[in-house]
Amino acid sequence: MATNPEAAGTPLLAGLNAVSNGDSKASIRYADIGINLSDQIFRGVYHGKKAHDDDLQNVVQRALEAGVRKMMVTGSDLTESKNAIKLAEDFPGLCYATVGVHPCSAMSFTNHADGPEALLQELETLAQKSRNAGTATAFGEIGLDYDRLHYCDKETQLIYFAKQLDLAISLQMPLFLHSRAAAPDFERLLRERLDHLPKRGCVHSFTGTLEEMQNLVAMGFDIGINGCSMKTGENLAVVRAVPLERLQLETDGPWCEMRPSHASAQFLKDAPPEMMPKAVKKEKWRGDAMVKGRNEPCGIVLVAHAVARIKGVSTEEVCGQ
Repeated sequence: MATNPEAAGTPLLAGLNAVSNGDSKASIRYADIGINLSDQIFRGVYHGKKAHDDDLQNVVQRALEAGVRKMMVTGSDLTESKNAIKLAEDFPGLCYATVGVHPCSAMSFTNHADGPEALLQELETLAQKSRNAGTATAFGEIGLDYDRLHYCDKETQLIYFAKQLDLAISLQMPLFLHSRAAAPDFERLLRERLDHLPKRGCVHSFTGTLEEMQNLVAMGFDIGINGCSMKTGENLAVVRAVPLERLQLETDGPWCEMRPSHASAQFLKDAPPEMMPKAVKKEKWRGDAMVKGRNEPCGIVLVAHAVARIKGVSTEEVCGQ
């Protein structure tokens, strides 16, 4: 299915025009700073198998109707970074991209046919070109993940996190960061370069401790909050303590949805049922419904609602900030 909003007569074109003209049901505007919109699951493909029609256009339309006005599409390796940029080109003014290699994909440097330096050069060229074109706004998703060392060993992650940080410094782009069970090394590598990172960036999908959050905020970084950031009581205490001016909202869809089993569920009890579209199993897919278990950017409304209740402020204040 074509996703170019300039394709005449598409429902998406009408939706984008309505937004630009101020015609929207949503009274609050949202920015989803972490959405894996290039994932094939939004094309109806699950684990390599086609389950239903390509419904990316429906997903984007639901986001618009919910009040989402900006989405930063995550680049997790060279290919996905290119795919994210393509979406930013297809949905100008709505989607923006990040460029980088996720720690769990860091083996792609050593496995690159022409060697690690060649891949670093390709990333630099892509980031520079897309930054200048206004389609890429951050360098990432880069960082460390010691929870999933079966994807990539610690030493390789450390080497290429450092090299990508240095690349971001040369490009002077803000960072889109990932940290799991690696706070000491993660903070050390950032501190060593802090004077050369004036634009700082965001540590997304944050699930760390209160002390880790405070250390990152003290260094000038923002904290990205999604459903996975509010699973436990300890998580909620961290969210409550994040300075509002340093807090960013995200879905990290198609993952990290808000679940009834999470500690955050208590803060959604007063959420009106109509806040979210109906969801059906993928086997019963239809274009006007979400797919159960597949998080979408329209889910940002639940993230914002829970964050506001946890912090004891209005949703308007959270989103306005």
